Amino acid sequence: MSPFFVMSLLFGLTFGQTASLCAPSEYIIHVEKRECAYCLAINTTICAGFCMTRDSNGKKLLLKSALSQNVCTYKEMLYQTALIPGCPHHTLPYYSYPVAVSCKCGKCNTDYSDCVHEKVRTNYCTKPQK
Repeated sequence: MSPFFVMSLLFGLTFGQTASLCAPSEYIIHVEKRECAYCLAINTTICAGFCMTRDSNGKKLLLKSALSQNVCTYKEMLYQTALIPGCPHHTLPYYSYPVAVSCKCGKCNTDYSDCVHEKVRTNYCTKPQK
């Protein structure tokens, strides 16, 4: 085999596999409302995975906008609505949530994404599940 073919194959495998690591992933959201008697576990999909990025050595010389890194984020999404059981009549018993249809590596848009990784994240029920 020629060295060009081997290098092309390695390059394709490396970057092809990297691009595919940002994809919709199954996720369970636990939803509660103070007024409602039950917690609801919702199966959805979120964007998760690895995106190639570079860390600049010249951070002090560049603008902050040039330092933003790519994240795995929504390319296409839709919203679905679930009914939370056990809510009194004066309370809206609906919860809307995003469903990832497809994902991409790109800049994080704070209009629809949480771009900060929190150290402690609670995603559990304190009320009985229904």
